Amino acid sequence: MYMIPAPQLEELVLTQKESFLSRNPGIPREIATIRFVKTDAIVVITGIRRCGKSTLMRQLSAQYSDFLYINFDDDRLMDFSLSDFPSLMLVFEKTSPGIKVLFIDEIQNVSGWERFIRRIHDEGYKVFLTGSNANLLSAELGTHLTGRYTKITLYPFSFRECLLFRSIDTDRITEKKKAAILAEFDRYLTGGGFPEYLKYGDTEYLKRCYDDILFRDIISRFKIREVKGFRQLAHYLFTNTANAATYNALKNTLGFKSVVSVRDYVGFLEEAYLIFEIFRYDFSKKKQYVNDKKLYCIDTGMRNAVAFRFSDDKGRILENLVLIELLRRGKSVYFFKNPKECDFIMEDKGKITGAIQVCYELTRENRDRELGGIDGAMTLHNLTAGLILTYHQEETITLGNAVIQVLPVWKWLIEYRDDIDCPPESVIKPAYVKKIKNVAVNLVKEKGKTYASMDEFIRNIKQPSRPGSKRRDP
Repeated sequence: MYMIPAPQLEELVLTQKESFLSRNPGIPREIATIRFVKTDAIVVITGIRRCGKSTLMRQLSAQYSDFLYINFDDDRLMDFSLSDFPSLMLVFEKTSPGIKVLFIDEIQNVSGWERFIRRIHDEGYKVFLTGSNANLLSAELGTHLTGRYTKITLYPFSFRECLLFRSIDTDRITEKKKAAILAEFDRYLTGGGFPEYLKYGDTEYLKRCYDDILFRDIISRFKIREVKGFRQLAHYLFTNTANAATYNALKNTLGFKSVVSVRDYVGFLEEAYLIFEIFRYDFSKKKQYVNDKKLYCIDTGMRNAVAFRFSDDKGRILENLVLIELLRRGKSVYFFKNPKECDFIMEDKGKITGAIQVCYELTRENRDRELGGIDGAMTLHNLTAGLILTYHQEETITLGNAVIQVLPVWKWLIEYRDDIDCPPESVIKPAYVKKIKNVAVNLVKEKGKTYASMDEFIRNIKQPSRPGSKRRDP
């Protein structure tokens, strides 16, 4: 068995750490980094390639006066195996004696890594890991490191992070600042949030990332033989993002011989964080898996760089952006159809907590359909507040005892960070809804004050917050 010579390993470790320390720490991500520093658990940072995992690790490392570092996404470590870890630890002790904080990039490239990590964690090391394959990491973590780790799933930049990157402040929005925010939102909608793309605006970079992930993380790793068919499937899913599909329909459309192959290939794309599969909500878990699904891609910029684009894409691109933001916020998301459709409903501990409909624009032609879909979801799941996200419109709609807030997506992205069931039921209680539904649209009077619109009225409602929570006005 080949062993990497100790002098070569030492030189590599020192070179990598020097490079890591010289890395630009970038902008702070919307992650409570101090919480992960304070915990004794292994911290696992996972997500698609090039989304900023190593940069986040660099930000975390700034909390320590010294640390150990190794990056296995390095051609000089292609032959590194489990038997090389003892030599690596000797090198670490020689170069940084007594240090027990370890950062490891792309750990999944070493077979059997979880046994080594478990041992050194038990010996008192604080360990941070990154990886780019969801299934590989979850399977190994669940098998060998149960109860020992906490996980951060990282995505490309959120819109708020993009604004921070562009030095655009979102406090006290003036007309001039709003114009800058809207211009950046248009760019974000079409260009996405990959950090390197934000720096240089190079769509070829997004294409290279996409191809790199397909070949390195999927085709090579899973030894796919139907390379042409697999690439056609990936391209088809990116082109048709936010559309409903079944594995059988995909098989027939793309000419695959087996539904199992399609299911496996979609699974591989999910594991690499390129595709996300959202199920139609049903109280029966079995029906959820049998029914059609909706498939979304990781980033609207990458999608636009590699897929065919059509004139009616705008609504689906907006919907894709909202889905990724919901996942970024850690929400469990489904779509509703019974028989009308609501794009997203959020579930927490077996209960549906919110409903969101997304359309580029509410028009006379689609208004009944869009309202019918979200109203159906709210009625079935006893929700009194819902949200319709559009490109630019803003209004408040009452349907019986329910209030539906219509908001521009850009405003939701920067204003509603904690409570995504917007406007949340905790903010608009049924008693307030009853007041609202009997009020004229053009002139509202409440407690002796005059409001120009329902929207202003809702924003100015004052009520006690839930115990232990901070009230946020809608």
